[in-house]
Amino acid sequence: MAPLDIDVDAEQVAFDKEVASIEDWWKTPRQASIKRPYTARRIATLRNTVREEYVSSRQALKLWSQFQSHLDNGTYELTFGATDPLIVAEMAKYQQTVYVSGALCGFTQVLEPGMDQADYPWDTVPKVVEKIYRSQMWNDRRQRQIRMSKAKAERAKMECYDYLAPIIADADMGFGGLTSTVKMAKLFVESGVAMIHVDDLASGMKRFTTGQGRTIVPTSEYIGRLTAVRMQFDIMGAETMLLMRTDLIKAQFITSVIDPCDHEYIIGATNSVEALSTVLSRTMESGEPSLKELVLVRTEWEKTAGLMTFDEASLRSQDRLSTALAQRREAARSVLGKEVAFDWELPRSREGQYLFKWAVKGETERCLAVAPLGDLTWPRMDFPGEIHNALREKYPRRLFCFGYTNTYDWAGAGFTETDVKDSPSKMAKQGAIFQIQPTWCVQGIRYYADKSARMLKEDGIAGYVQEIQKPALAVGRNGSEESGAYLTDAYFETIAAQDYI
Repeated sequence: MAPLDIDVDAEQVAFDKEVASIEDWWKTPRQASIKRPYTARRIATLRNTVREEYVSSRQALKLWSQFQSHLDNGTYELTFGATDPLIVAEMAKYQQTVYVSGALCGFTQVLEPGMDQADYPWDTVPKVVEKIYRSQMWNDRRQRQIRMSKAKAERAKMECYDYLAPIIADADMGFGGLTSTVKMAKLFVESGVAMIHVDDLASGMKRFTTGQGRTIVPTSEYIGRLTAVRMQFDIMGAETMLLMRTDLIKAQFITSVIDPCDHEYIIGATNSVEALSTVLSRTMESGEPSLKELVLVRTEWEKTAGLMTFDEASLRSQDRLSTALAQRREAARSVLGKEVAFDWELPRSREGQYLFKWAVKGETERCLAVAPLGDLTWPRMDFPGEIHNALREKYPRRLFCFGYTNTYDWAGAGFTETDVKDSPSKMAKQGAIFQIQPTWCVQGIRYYADKSARMLKEDGIAGYVQEIQKPALAVGRNGSEESGAYLTDAYFETIAAQDYI
């Protein structure tokens, strides 16, 4: 291949223009609140010489406008997780957005289904997003063809829906190192997503049945993940939104003690004991202990270790963010006149995680630390009003997400039916303008499928006709319009040069 004949002066002019364009873009209302740790010049060097336009930007701007409207009006968007185009088409009549849950994709969109471990291929969710977006475009085209084949007076009486609802997708924890996170973010933009969320959980360490809680990564590692996503969006010139989900609340482990920001919350042993990993390994070697037996061994060890944070061990209140353990030891020594017994290596798990003491204060600090990199914050706790208020003191127009689970015991928590009904509005007033039930399909579809299957078993086709077919036909579910039959006919008519209008 022959080398290009480059005019370096013209090349420099074009590059400087690109840098200026990026800087101007970052000043727009949509981008102005985001703070980057890199320069526009750096991003310009990472871009292709040929620019591409992405539908993701259009959908993101649409979503941003919706959220700003909710924020100004004290309202909210409540949606649910879905992966099937048929379901998404029905959602368009009632919801402004579509959520694609990683957990739901792991159940229904892979060859080897499983629990929400984020152990499916990294391109799984982006592919589902693209499938949904293409189905949205098809429904939009189908609806337009039907409408524009009618006279104006008739169209005025017809229903019309916005099938192009922005898609929000679960990016889990980035699926590996920073380069994997970059590639994943790129594929999401290319798929047509409007916003993704990235969390601070540790890859491969989700637990659900062992009695152990979440494992998070250090604050600095989480910042790196988010920066990787933001960088890729900037390289592509995409308006794609970034939702930051922090799972520190109820976390029991952290993978590393590299970041002083986390030292206040790491638990150590204050008594002279064997390392937990040694005790567990010996138990494993002695036979084939059950899970229950291993949990019991761990519990008994914890009773003898004197587990607590360093501040608890030194009976001192430490409020200084980012104070490393070494400085905490020195401060305690100067006050107490002696060394404080504390070893955070001894309670480490067999996989190597450090024991962690979660706190609302720690969650708030982490949310504040990463806030400049993203557009919305999602603190994973039941009712995070305290965290919302703290962030809004620094970022008055901060937007939040709130997620509802399948199993939360509202009545057991003291909520009346009125309380439950009013909960979304109250959350919206605290800034949670985007609210989701991520895994409705796991619960809802199973419930309705079971109901339908039982009906067919007990009542036969008569039950189907009475309970499903008649009601569906009564509201226009005859299949001809929604299946795209008229759109297909229009293709044939157009090819045959027959004007159907």
